[in-house]
Amino acid sequence: MSRKGKVSHMKNAYWCVVAGSDIWLVESAIPFGSAEQFSLPEASARQIGDYQNAPVMWVNLSDLDHDLPLTSLRDCLHFPESLFLLISKAIQYGHMAQSLRFCPQCGGRNFLNNNQLAMQCGECRTLHYPRIFPCIIVAVRKGCQILLAQHPRHRNGMYTVIAGFLEVGETLEECVAREVHEETGVHVKNIRYFGSQPWAFPSSMMMAFLADYDSGVLTPDYRELSDAQWFRAEDIPPVAPKGTIARALIDQTLQDMKD
Repeated sequence: MSRKGKVSHMKNAYWCVVAGSDIWLVESAIPFGSAEQFSLPEASARQIGDYQNAPVMWVNLSDLDHDLPLTSLRDCLHFPESLFLLISKAIQYGHMAQSLRFCPQCGGRNFLNNNQLAMQCGECRTLHYPRIFPCIIVAVRKGCQILLAQHPRHRNGMYTVIAGFLEVGETLEECVAREVHEETGVHVKNIRYFGSQPWAFPSSMMMAFLADYDSGVLTPDYRELSDAQWFRAEDIPPVAPKGTIARALIDQTLQDMKD
């Protein structure tokens, strides 16, 4: 599989300087220009894609000799999807560089392999690619109602759909059914794929589904949730923001409820 890598003697590019799940913005946009213009270390930059016929470069903040103000990836949700996904990619590569500094095979020191954009052990030469954590996210419909939940981490009363991590030996559909039942006590049926979204917090892949209520009494697991309720379209509380696949699921379900 071919991968992007280092670009020599470039002129103008989009610069994704990242740390954790945060990125450097200039006037609320990804900075575009030369490495020299922004005092960035071109030797440490790696190309991860193209946007509007210009290279998109990934640089870790830790490679700079000065600090920069950073913004959460969540504040970039309104960017064009293709750009948002490239920013997400930069953040996930940054996470790879920080979390795979040592080889899980032999404990040797890892180094960035420029040809593969992976970490490679200096001892056993094993390549370690970015870790991706598979998650499901699902909107459950019951007639003219949608199941929405609130998590303790959510601010301003925001509700969203049910989500959770895939377990070993589990199909995506089994994960959907299990997560919904564990968190709400509800059983679902007619589970169907909707779409996906990379979610770099720090390195998840959200796989989205729609499902229908089958049976059970709504009984929120308050170890996981602050609240869970069935909502009609006219009573929808504040929900996940535009640009998230959670919001796309909610909007689709609300549309389906009108049909």
